Amino acid sequence: MIIFHSLDEVPVDFGPSAVTIGKFDGVHAGHRAIVSQLQGIAHERGLASVVVTFDRNPLSVVAPQVCPDPLVSLEQKLDLLSETGVDACLVLRFDAERSAQPAEEFVTELIVGALHAEAVFVGDDFRFGHKGRGNVALLREMGPARGFEVLSIPDVAPLGDRRVSSTWVRELLAAGDVDTAAALLGRPHSVRGLVVHGAKRGRELGFPTANLSPDVQGLIPDDGVYAGRMLVNGDWHTAAVSVGNNPTFDGVAQKQVEAHLLDQDRDLYGLVVDVEFVERIRGMIAFDGIEPLIAQMGDDVARARSILV
Repeated sequence: MIIFHSLDEVPVDFGPSAVTIGKFDGVHAGHRAIVSQLQGIAHERGLASVVVTFDRNPLSVVAPQVCPDPLVSLEQKLDLLSETGVDACLVLRFDAERSAQPAEEFVTELIVGALHAEAVFVGDDFRFGHKGRGNVALLREMGPARGFEVLSIPDVAPLGDRRVSSTWVRELLAAGDVDTAAALLGRPHSVRGLVVHGAKRGRELGFPTANLSPDVQGLIPDDGVYAGRMLVNGDWHTAAVSVGNNPTFDGVAQKQVEAHLLDQDRDLYGLVVDVEFVERIRGMIAFDGIEPLIAQMGDDVARARSILV
């Protein structure tokens, strides 16, 4: 996948293309279905398939008080989009200037001028331009004279009648329901972070852990213990993953993510790793002493192994 980080990076002879535009937060099953259909359209018409997305949620600029936490970082999002096999991704910087851009100018500059789009694939609720005044009707009005056709995206609802959305995934992760979240995402949810030195309590208790730095990429699920996996230098390893503040001990930061690799003890300090959440084992609780905690950790590891193996 070619990545353009600005309009200036798009070659003047790029295209013609089939384009879809959106936040793509989480790159969930609905997003993947959109990209797959976009690729089908592009293949049929001999066009380059292009995803246009933003470097941040536009709400963080126009309405920060209601902007949700992102499911994935921009880096993670680009990795996930690359996995779909789409030809190119254009990342637009969303700032005050972009939010003030008239809708017609957005079409002329981006869709027509930079990408030379012949097919634009968007949902019926798609909005763009200053104060969201641009919509599908405007695109359809402008399309014929500017050489592009507007195609509608169908909803994707694999679980009952509810539409797959990033909002739904956030709700599930907030409740620790990583199983259902994985069904919506099409893969287990994961976070990415640098392995840093911790208090080494896990090692002292017989369960050494890799502690991720507080500024992890990706939305951290609800506190608890999970069966999961860790990606280290391109290889996945089974793990028991703890999320929370270790209430048995004092002075531990909230939402600490630490993973105990099953049946191995490796020096991971300084590495950037991905940790994915496969199934929740239990919630986070405080123990009355070290011995009950050690016994529970042993049970957690056993349960994680039975889930993952």
